[in-house]
Amino acid sequence: MNRLTLWILAIGCGVSVANLYYIQPLLAMVAAQFHVSPGTTGIAATLTQVGYAIGMLTIVPLGDMLERRSLVTLVTFTSAVMLFVVGVSPSFGLLAVGSLALGVSTATPQLLVPFAATLAAPEQRGRVVGFVMSGLLIGILLARTASGMMAAHFGWRSIYFVAAAMVTVLAITLRLVLPKSRPTHTEGYGPLLKSLGRLVVEEPVLRQSALFGACLFASFSAFWTSLSFLLAGPTFHMGPEVVGRFGLIGAAGALAAPLVGRFTDRGSPRTAVLAGFVLALISFLIFGLSAASVFGLIVGVVLMDVGVQGGHISNQSRVFALRPEFRSRMNTIYMTSYFVGGSLGSALSAQAWTRSGWAGVCMVGSGFLTVGLLGFMLTRRR
Repeated sequence: MNRLTLWILAIGCGVSVANLYYIQPLLAMVAAQFHVSPGTTGIAATLTQVGYAIGMLTIVPLGDMLERRSLVTLVTFTSAVMLFVVGVSPSFGLLAVGSLALGVSTATPQLLVPFAATLAAPEQRGRVVGFVMSGLLIGILLARTASGMMAAHFGWRSIYFVAAAMVTVLAITLRLVLPKSRPTHTEGYGPLLKSLGRLVVEEPVLRQSALFGACLFASFSAFWTSLSFLLAGPTFHMGPEVVGRFGLIGAAGALAAPLVGRFTDRGSPRTAVLAGFVLALISFLIFGLSAASVFGLIVGVVLMDVGVQGGHISNQSRVFALRPEFRSRMNTIYMTSYFVGGSLGSALSAQAWTRSGWAGVCMVGSGFLTVGLLGFMLTRRR
């Protein structure tokens, strides 16, 4: 692991994972153009995350069976093609299908993170994963900012065309910079997928981390899916550019990622997960009291992003420490659960907004966090 490779891995995670989040600040504009309800446009955000979970379940395990550099290059280029397809979609139905396919093809980040863990020395794995994850988190947060700004000046489709060009350049760069890898699984694709179930049964830490991560990301997705509806509504009258700027505020979570990685190298990742749950719950209490306060929303965003992303990095550090030869597959299980949780959060958030407004959204987010905390306490007693 040299510094250039580390930076390329971090940047690659950020540029590629952004594909999943461009849609969130655009939901109100998409609803207006295609004449559909906010609840219906939420389907596009949900399908993107569902597709991501499908890609992780079917593509990411191949990182243990195939040469990773070639696999990463192919998957990254495919996602560039799908970004262009979403950008030219003439109807909401095709936009939804394209969003699903884009999610499936955005497997690059979850191939790069275990790649980084494999290249790192054991005593530095937490900080290396934390650094790479900081790139991924910045990509998640700045995706909303870039999307909102582009939409305000050039229309909502423009961000997809720009992103397609960026991801194409990324695919070429990864091919040139990344080292070759040696596969650790030689028994074929069928046995590869069957081993996922065996890992779930045999590794209790993996099961715990999957549950914790799913609950944390469900709350995160619940908030971001419906924020554009709140800020575009009669209380704030804000456009997509302002909505996107909230992603800059959430960059505090990304800045905290390397610090969390250092803490997990020296202390207890499980303690960091608990701290993440507590911070995220406090943030939703603030959100519930801030339906008419921009300042309250800003404070809540900072706390939520630090809590959710800190918990996520700690979960991954626990998982990557289990079995080196199964890292891609264990990351598949963890991240599939993570984004299944995110999909549920997005879906329930859009419906809660339609039925109960912002209060319903806050109930959905805090409900997922409560479930995760209960699971945490039960596993602690065992």
